[in-house]
Amino acid sequence: MLLSACVPAAQSDMPTRAQFAQSTLPPMKTFAATRPATPMRSNRDLANDFIELSFQMESGRQLPVLTRFETPITLRVTGKPPATLGPDLKQLIGRLRNEAGIDISYTTRSDANITIEAVSRADIHRILPQAACFVAPNVRSLSEYRSARRKAKTDWTALQTREKLAIFLPNDVSPQEVRDCLHEELAQALGPLNDLYRLPDSVFNDDNVHTVLTGFDMLILRTYYDPALRSGMTRGQVAQALPTILARNNPRGAALPARYATRTPQGWTKAIQAALGRGTPAARRKSAAREAVRIATAMGWQDHRRAFAHYAMGRVLQASEPDRAHHQYLIADGYYAASPGTTLHRAYVATQLAAYAIAQGQGNEALRIIAPQITIARQSENAALLATCLLLKAEALELEGRPGEARSVRLDSIGWARYGFGPDWAVRAKLREIASLNPLKG
Repeated sequence: MLLSACVPAAQSDMPTRAQFAQSTLPPMKTFAATRPATPMRSNRDLANDFIELSFQMESGRQLPVLTRFETPITLRVTGKPPATLGPDLKQLIGRLRNEAGIDISYTTRSDANITIEAVSRADIHRILPQAACFVAPNVRSLSEYRSARRKAKTDWTALQTREKLAIFLPNDVSPQEVRDCLHEELAQALGPLNDLYRLPDSVFNDDNVHTVLTGFDMLILRTYYDPALRSGMTRGQVAQALPTILARNNPRGAALPARYATRTPQGWTKAIQAALGRGTPAARRKSAAREAVRIATAMGWQDHRRAFAHYAMGRVLQASEPDRAHHQYLIADGYYAASPGTTLHRAYVATQLAAYAIAQGQGNEALRIIAPQITIARQSENAALLATCLLLKAEALELEGRPGEARSVRLDSIGWARYGFGPDWAVRAKLREIASLNPLKG
């Protein structure tokens, strides 16, 4: 699900055409280092999360035993990888070794434990039409998976341990989308196969707010590869071992009170997916968004899931009823503000609130809203969000009669946009999209 800031506009609305049409865009920018926040979780909550992540798949199928790699892990890349994959993979391997304590290394050998095959998005969609990327056990290529699909060989529930598997990434999307797929699929290749909407600070969450592995995710993976666990252990055996493991890996969590977040009903998940799904008729999206809000209210949620339901309603209403959408975003922001671990979620909402302020000609209000989100987007290594925030800031500065500052900020945004949105035409489209909000250019 793509969480964008604004609605598209015609090409003639692009304010920077004269500045950039005659030359190449500024070079791509990338993030140098990751500084993940330390998770503040009760170990009782962590134990519940670990069990539910590790013994169930996203489809709801139960996994009978824990499976992981029991030897040092080697990883190779095949296919036609984009230029940015190598540096991003090197950085991620370093994080897995240092933060999660996993013995993983890169190799060119054909017998690597994990093969990352870079293929076209169309190749992936011919097999799984709804998937941006995926991971499969006991294969080393897309052609091998195609032959073994729906057979015991590739059935996760039949595994007793992990020895070889393959990750299939698209090579014709933006650098950020490739990296995001890399983080999520490699995390699942190594550890849990489930996603939980109740987790606010994790890539193991279908809301796709977090795009790189967080401190929580690294703690889960460190626990997954703790020496006290091994492949073949049952749910009960793992649950019995977890208190000692977590006391060692997360000592601060022993004194924190448990929150015991409720499970997420399947009906809410389906409603959210329908509300935000591409190609879903508008009437169906509105109905689904209302159902998501209704379920969240009935469940008594006060956390990020209640906020996300209102955010989804705002997205559904945005094109046809912008004032009502703005009201839903304000409600979402209120719930996010009261829920821990949701600063990145609030940044997404802030782009919508700032866009509305710009459309109303309220430059100073937009600057107030967007200012703290730039740091959050940078810390979260989300180049698409960072570029969006900077472009919104540029339009707000123009509304305030500060064109020189606006040009400087817009120029800064383009390097991040090239990583976040990809090819030049996509970057220029984003420039036009956000510029179209400015009433001075309408």
